[in-house]
Amino acid sequence: MGIFNPALAIAAGSGIAMAFQGAVNSTAAKTIGLWETTFVVLASGALLAGAGLAAGLNSGGLARLGAAPWWSLLGGPVGPLITIAVAYGIRKLGAANATTAIIVGQIGMAAIIDHMGWFGVRPIAFSPIKILGLTLLTVGARILLS
Repeated sequence: MGIFNPALAIAAGSGIAMAFQGAVNSTAAKTIGLWETTFVVLASGALLAGAGLAAGLNSGGLARLGAAPWWSLLGGPVGPLITIAVAYGIRKLGAANATTAIIVGQIGMAAIIDHMGWFGVRPIAFSPIKILGLTLLTVGARILLS
């Protein structure tokens, strides 16, 4: 891997956006409620995605929707649960504590998905160094949550 990896930079940018989104959603949820905030967030996201499709930014085709594995479409129904959980966690724990817990959960599940090769991802087996990394991540999270 070179000094600059665009995929890693984009992934890191999504993490920055997620932290921003969680914090602003938490603030909105204090005022209008968790479910109401989730509705506004997802409805505005759907409008933006629709505008992108209308602008010709699509790279596939909705006509092929039926060809996608049924489980590959579960991201939609999971979205509201994620939005609610993040906004609730940040409201109750603060942005850093909630995000720490979110990241540990995310990486733990991602490691299992990689190891098992679930959902069409290329299997990447656990190795001693990865297990050490997950252990250090957990220790670091515990320190952050102190």
